[in-house]
Formats: sequence, C-alpha cells, structure tokens
Amino acid sequence: MSDMVELQKTRNIGIMAHIDAGKTTTTERMLFYSGKVHRIGEVDKGTATMDWMDQEQERGITITSAATTCYWKGYRINIIDTPGHVDFTVEVERSLRVLDGAIAIFCGVAGVQSQSETVWRQADRYEVPRIAYINKMDRIGADFYRVLQMINRNLTRKALPLQLPIGVEEDFIGVVDLLKMKAFTYHDEMGLEIEERELTASETEEALRWRHELVEFLAEHNDEILIRYLEGQEISMDLLQQAVREQTLANELVPVLCGSSFRNRGVQMVIDAVVDYLPSPLDIPPVTGIEPDSGEEVKRLADINEPFSALSYKVAVDPYVGKLTYFRVYSGSVKTGSTVYNATRDCRERMTRILRMHANHREEIDEAKAGDIVAGVGLKLTVTGDTLADDKAPVLLEAMTFPEPVISVAIEPKTKADEDRISEVLRRLAEEDPTFKTSVDAETGQTIISGMGELHLEVIVERLLREFKVNANVGRPQVSYKETVKGVGRGEGSFIKQSGGRGQYGHVVLQVSPLVQGEGFRFVDAISGGVIPKQFIPAVEAGIREALGAGIQAGYPVVDLEVKLVGGSFHEVDSTEVAFKVAASMAFKDALGKADPILLEPIMELEIVVPEEFTGEVIGDLNARRGRITGLEEGRGIRSLRGHVPLAETFGYATDLRSLTQGRGTFSMQFSHYEEVPEYRSREIIAKRYGLPV
Repeated sequence: MSDMVELQKTRNIGIMAHIDAGKTTTTERMLFYSGKVHRIGEVDKGTATMDWMDQEQERGITITSAATTCYWKGYRINIIDTPGHVDFTVEVERSLRVLDGAIAIFCGVAGVQSQSETVWRQADRYEVPRIAYINKMDRIGADFYRVLQMINRNLTRKALPLQLPIGVEEDFIGVVDLLKMKAFTYHDEMGLEIEERELTASETEEALRWRHELVEFLAEHNDEILIRYLEGQEISMDLLQQAVREQTLANELVPVLCGSSFRNRGVQMVIDAVVDYLPSPLDIPPVTGIEPDSGEEVKRLADINEPFSALSYKVAVDPYVGKLTYFRVYSGSVKTGSTVYNATRDCRERMTRILRMHANHREEIDEAKAGDIVAGVGLKLTVTGDTLADDKAPVLLEAMTFPEPVISVAIEPKTKADEDRISEVLRRLAEEDPTFKTSVDAETGQTIISGMGELHLEVIVERLLREFKVNANVGRPQVSYKETVKGVGRGEGSFIKQSGGRGQYGHVVLQVSPLVQGEGFRFVDAISGGVIPKQFIPAVEAGIREALGAGIQAGYPVVDLEVKLVGGSFHEVDSTEVAFKVAASMAFKDALGKADPILLEPIMELEIVVPEEFTGEVIGDLNARRGRITGLEEGRGIRSLRGHVPLAETFGYATDLRSLTQGRGTFSMQFSHYEEVPEYRSREIIAKRYGLPV
C-alpha cells in the first residue's frame, strides 16, 4: 500500500463525553468487532482493556487517556479513549489537540450534561470534525428526540440524524438508516446477527420526514443534490454520503447516530461512520508553526516526504520501559535510534525505541510516519506540548494551554527515606500531568500538591502510596484562594542602608488599580525625566512580580491588577538593583493595603441529576452552601439542576447528596470562575490562615 493510500485510509479519532455516557464501553465494542480483542471487557467489572490502571478498574471511570489501534474494512483507526470526569479534563484537551476527528457520546437519558459542553467547546477550539452517538437507548427514560433537541439547543444548530431508533427502552432493537432507507435489527446478545429489512409504513413516514430535512440541508451546500432535489429525481446514496462527509469535514454538520453499546447494538455502524465521515490526515488543513530563528510561519503537509515534525501531547511513566512520550507525527517520518530536535527546548534527543500502544501493551515498530500516533522511549527532556522536528528544517508548533489548579493538600513523608524519594516522584507526576503542581509552603516548610479537584488529588495520592511506594501523611484539602483589589492605591517603599563604605539606596512610588478578571498582571512604567535610571526598571518589576506570590490579607497569590511605577529617587553611588527590588516589594505591599484588597474564591459549575421527589431538599441544601441555581431541565421523572457553588462548600458533597436522595442522585462539577468572598467568610479565612480566633 502506498503512503498516500495508507494516509487516506487512516483515521485518528477521540472518544469524548460526560462521565458515564459510555465512552470506554463503546471503545471496547469497537475493538471487539474489529477483531482487536476476542472478548468484550466491561467497565463495571474492571475488565475494560482501555481502563488498565488499578484506580480506573476500582472506580469504574477513565482517568488517563489510552491510545489503541484497530482495523476496519481496510482502514486503520487510531483511537484515544478520553476521561469524562472534569478533574481529568486536561487529558481531553491534549488528546483533541492531536486528533483529526471525534465521536461525541451522549447518554440517551441524561442528554447534554456539563462535561459534554466542556469537551464540545474544546473540540470547537481545535476545529475537530465530529459525529454524535446517542448511547444507552435501552435505558429507562431514554429519549432520542429530546437528546437531539438538547444537542441542537446547547451545543450546535447543525446536528442532523442519519439514524432513528427502532423501539425505546427495553424494546430498543435496532435503527432506521435514513440514507439507505432500510431497517437494521439485532437478534443476538453479542450484536453479531444483524437483519436488514424494508421499513414498515409507520417507520417510513417518520424516516421520510427526517430524510427530507437532511436532504434539504445538503442541497443548500451541494449543487448536484439541489438540482436533483428540485427536479424530483432520485438522489443516489453515494452522492448523499459524499455530501454528508464534505459538510462534516467542514464542521457544518454533525451526523447523529444511536444505539446501546452495553447491549451491543449499533456500534458497527458507528465504526462505519468513522470511516465514511471523519477525516483522514490528508483531509485536514496542513499543520502550521513558526520557524524558530526567523519567526516566519511554516506549513507542514501530511506527507512522508516532508521534513519530520511532531507534537508531544502526553508523558507517562511506564514501570517497564521508563518515561514514555506520546506524540503525533504531522509530517515526514522518524526511525528507531534516530536523533530528533526538540524545537521548544532547543536540544537534541535520541529516540531509542518507538512503540505503538494498545492501552498499556506495547508493540515495537521501526518507524513512525505522518499520521501516526505513537510513543517514544529515550526522550528525557521532552514534556507535554513540545515540538519534535528535523534539525535541518526546524518548526515550532502551537503549544497547549492548561488551566490552573484550584485545590491543594499538604503532604508530609513519614520517614527520611520517603522524604528523599517524594520530591523525585512528585516531579515525575508533574511531568505527566500539566494541571498538577507542587510547591513548598514558606511558613510551614510543608510540601503542597495542587490539582483540579478532590478526585484528581485522591488519585495522585493513591499513586504515590501504591505505585511509587512512598509513605506519607496527607492533610485536608485546601481551597486555592486568590487576592486582588477593588480600588486604586498609592504606596511608597524605601530601602536605604549604610554600613560603612558603599551603601544601598532604592526609593519607589507605585500605584495599583484593578484589571478585568482573568487579565493577570500588568506593569506600566509611567515615570519620566530619569527619576529612576532605566537600568533599575527591570529590578522594580522583578520585585513586584516576586511580591505577587503572597498578598497582604492571607498570603495568597495576587491577581488581576495593574501596577504603575509613578515616582521614586536614586543615589548616584549607592543605588543597586537589589535595593530597588526590595523597595518595589515594600511599595507594592503599601499600595495594596490602600486599594481595598479582597479575597477571591473558586466558584464551581455544578450539575445535579436527581429524581423529581428530591428536588426541593437538594435545592435547599445548595442554598445553605451559598450556591445558586442557574437552570433546571425536566425529564421523565428526573430533574437536572445547574448552578454555581463555592468550591469551599463542596467538600464531602457526594456523601451528602447520596443521603439526601437515598443514593439516587448524581452530580458533576467543574471550575467556572473566581468571585469575591463575602466579608464574614473572608474574616474567617484570614483568621484561620494565621491561627487566630474567629
């Protein structure tokens, strides 16, 4: 097979959805039907191929994105199964960055949930073409048309069905194909016996209505279909399929399919749709980057004859081979044993081995070519987001951005041996996960680990104890508060020291004022006439940046403010950079105290699904947690509540919700934004921070 044909028959896809919509269950069926595995693994039994970590098998959720490859009708499909829990959203973010297409899975009962929206927006950001698959059509309360309506209302106005369900809940037996105008029904437990039949009169009426809508949409974008449609001619299935593919690749259409992965119904047609409608590496625009030296834009075609370029999207520690660097090859090729250039870090690294991954199983290969998603061994300095390239034709691809952690815990090693190991282990874990950060508390000397949520930190701590055998005591989760100002304040700082001979002299006047949330920090040099010589200005900025790490209220980082250097003075002999750095820090703290400083707390977006009869108690509990309801969806016997609640009020919420709803309520949560802490809570936080009585 030629390289071009091989590329045309390659699909790099991701499976994305809200937690518990059936991503891993669907992937397991795809692997089974394509012959990659010979038995179907189940998530709830801990036997799923793609959920290979102990923590994933015990909890029945996906924590880390797993890559695998299968073959279907002569096509090679590289699949990345991503987590649905918001704490691990970075896994979705970095996977979508290197994928060409995606399957968005929705629960037939719950429909569009909060994390469905998050992953959809991530896919929008990277312009990833996708198909939608409404799963769990066999479940009580499943409603295909309601979920379709939710997709079009909350996510996109371009979702149109290619299939309709036959039967619902327990009676779901198959699908109507709107392009073929045939019914496909399943007659065995494994989903291998599929009967194709003509449509009944009632099926035909419903199918024609939806087919008419699909054809009308395609006619707006395809002249040949428009002419045939207006003249009342028959439109061939090949022409319709080609038009659906074109509009899907252009992100103008999201084809919608349905099925029940757990009951083995509909998955083969999802794989067909991947091949028919999702892009090959040749269908997506060439990847663009910049030439490191000149800064000029460079394009790389998905072609083996182009110079080598690849993006590292994930780093993992494998107990058998050491550090694994997952990367997507965009152009050219790389062989085992060759040297590659890391354009991000300006260094050369040796690729000692190249592995094609199947979850945690490894298959050694000699060469990785354009379109491949593989793992490399031997890349010691490469981290997530780094560009690998040919040193004779370097290119720097767009890096990834990751959210800041919102929750922290203190961790203390139990023995001296653990103390020696813990920093190395934490460094390795931080290398794997860009949303996991470690720091040392200057006051207590404790090691602080920070992440995206309680579950995220729980999994990290479990890995420390079990995988890396480090014994440690773990503190209670702490909220990552921030500080900012509401007003304008002017402050002055002087650092004057005379100790015989040459002294130290620095004098700075600063003005601080608030910025819009999310703008971070801005430094403005507003002095004139050489009041402070130019060579000392960087030292002033450095002093301020250092002081941003600990505010004056409770020692939390200071964000979203502008600091203007408005005055000061210098001494011709005694002024030094150190003196101005210290003076700037003093002036900053002085100005901060006069600018109405406030505390900010992380606010979480919460989605709760509860049986109708418990809605009142759940809303009452949420109000007591300083939460507010922003939306309410009604389904058959269930209520889906959306709202915002401070992170500080959510610890232990899973247990409380279970007791309020007799174990029938579920919730998901993700970081939304920062908000000002009410004054009474602010006083409590500050007192607690300094060990004072409230």
